[in-house]
Amino acid sequence: MLFQIKSYIKFLWHSKNEHAVHSPFVFTLITKCFYDKKSKSEYTILKEYRNSLLENKNTIEVTDFGAGSRVFKSNTRQIAQIAKTAGISPKRAELLFRLVNYFQTESILEIGTSLGLATSALSLGNPKASIVTLEGCPETAKQAQLQFQKFNFNNVESVITEFNNYFKNHQLSTTNHQLIYFDGNHSKKATLDYFELLLPTITNETVWIFDDIHWSADMEEAWEIIKKHPKVTVSIDTFQWGLVFFRYEQPKQHFIIRT
Repeated sequence: MLFQIKSYIKFLWHSKNEHAVHSPFVFTLITKCFYDKKSKSEYTILKEYRNSLLENKNTIEVTDFGAGSRVFKSNTRQIAQIAKTAGISPKRAELLFRLVNYFQTESILEIGTSLGLATSALSLGNPKASIVTLEGCPETAKQAQLQFQKFNFNNVESVITEFNNYFKNHQLSTTNHQLIYFDGNHSKKATLDYFELLLPTITNETVWIFDDIHWSADMEEAWEIIKKHPKVTVSIDTFQWGLVFFRYEQPKQHFIIRT
């Protein structure tokens, strides 16, 4: 917690708003998406989805996988408690919705479903999108699947799998996920492994979102490596998230933006 507080103070010191951004692409993204304060009817559905989980007092057996996918621990947890502590915040869910809606992303990969709070934002952002969401814990994935059915999120394919196994068993070079949301394993090694494995899928329109880039010193190191990668042209640090773009026509630039 102390590490995150120090990181946040450093972030605030260096962060800017749209007035300090000289990239037309990033300026438009910030003003028309990040800072869009208009109310959306979909926000009501996001709230209903969250509340239905927060009211669920049933318990499930949760399996947490380690960085190597083989190290894990299991414990019994209440669904409401998982939704309260492990899911995306309401503010971030609304921003995730706006990002998908802004880019009109048609193919999405989510690494780490949990109870589907972020997935609901992805689905509502573009109901025509094809979404694949990966979850290692069978019981958690089952609850998310029930939620998807309840809210008619029919554009979501839920896959129960260890992430490394999924990537090894798929022809990634033929895959075109326009948006990937990395929220499944907050370790330096796993984050960088997934980054390298998925690089063959990038196009000029690709956007990747990494969650919890300031969660730990290891995650900050992973973020530094990612944003300096030669194929990354534009990177945006919002403290909670790191966004990267691979736009060939863009000069390499890094932005620290308050949201």
